[in-house]
Amino acid sequence: MRSVSRRALLRGGALGVAAVTVTGCAAEERVPPAAAPPDPETLLLRELIAGKERTVALYASAASARLEPFRQRHEAHLAELRRRLPPTPPAPAAVSATAATPAPAPSPSGSTPQGGSPSVRTLRDLERRAAALRTRQIEKVSPPLAQLLASIGACEAAHAAALSRSL
Repeated sequence: MRSVSRRALLRGGALGVAAVTVTGCAAEERVPPAAAPPDPETLLLRELIAGKERTVALYASAASARLEPFRQRHEAHLAELRRRLPPTPPAPAAVSATAATPAPAPSPSGSTPQGGSPSVRTLRDLERRAAALRTRQIEKVSPPLAQLLASIGACEAAHAAALSRSL
């Protein structure tokens, strides 16, 4: 039997470690990459859309001809926000339908009980809170979206002022 030199043994061991390392790296490459975090502006747009949908619904439940122009302006805001929302890619087949469905958004504070009509004060307070929120949201977004949010906030502030006067 031929004796193995220490040098040959070390060389063989190094080759074995290298082979295991390369195999391990190749196995790691087969793991699907983690999904990229969602775009903050897309998340904000979705939040704004949900809020505008609640506001439109609140004005619609008021059923007052005097409040109709307010509702129409909120619907115009909603249409523009939806236009700016990027299309969502189809969900992977492995994700269940219930996991992909977002939870319903909470109703605005101060909203009326089901079937009731909101008061002008409720609508005014909603408009004031929304206008105040826009100034904080503008700081974190791109200039085009900031311009839209500033316009929406100005409209909401004008609504709050108009609702302060008797309709």
